[in-house]
Amino acid sequence: MVRVALSLSGMPVFWERLTGLQPVPPAWVVAASGAVALLIVLNATTWHLARNAITIAHEGGHALLSLLTGRRLEGIRLHSDTSGVTVSRGKPTGPGVVLTAVAGYLTPPLLGAGAAWLLAAHHVTATLWLLLAVLAATFLAIRNAFGVLAVLLSAAAVVAVTWFASATVQAVFGYGVAWFLLFGGIRPVVELQRQRYRGRARHSDADQLAGLTRVPGGVWVAMFGLVAVAALALGARLLIPGSLHVPHGLHVPRSLHLPGR
Repeated sequence: MVRVALSLSGMPVFWERLTGLQPVPPAWVVAASGAVALLIVLNATTWHLARNAITIAHEGGHALLSLLTGRRLEGIRLHSDTSGVTVSRGKPTGPGVVLTAVAGYLTPPLLGAGAAWLLAAHHVTATLWLLLAVLAATFLAIRNAFGVLAVLLSAAAVVAVTWFASATVQAVFGYGVAWFLLFGGIRPVVELQRQRYRGRARHSDADQLAGLTRVPGGVWVAMFGLVAVAALALGARLLIPGSLHVPHGLHVPRSLHLPGR
């Protein structure tokens, strides 16, 4: 009874932190975090390491839509080459399987746009907890050792920033992650088209969608790209102006196989 009472007494503080407003960095810091994120995406070495985060979001998108459309999720596997596979079972045709296949490439940029919206509203803590929720949900579906390691390391980084870093560092980290998701949502689409052009992606999401819908794979790749670019434009519009003004009275509290590339 005492433990329950103590837990309940802490709920208002937790809820205040989650829904409260936090200060965000100056515009130049926001822009600099975007530049760093862009360099990470453009550089081959850093991209190979950081791309695992994009793959987690990609496969998490497949998994979420498979559940929402009534399919049976069997699990996610993440690989050291930054690829991934989500396996679900259900009807081999129909809207459910199409939506599940579409979700992969759309999830990282849309997640980035969602993070940008929260940050523009000065909800830094909520942004970090959203990232943790995505990682926790993905972790439950992981079915291989490398996947477990990749998700745990990503979650550990977010937890460390959330609990031990200053409010300024949390804000910079949140902005950096948002920029990375936005920029990182575009490069995999470019890589996909290159692989398809060379005949090396015959089992990609776009080609599976072509078989399911009779719409050419190139059209699906174009759609992925348009959504990613639109999310980047929207995210940039939200992120940079969102740092210019702090609201008055701001209170700062302390079996479908879907390859990931």
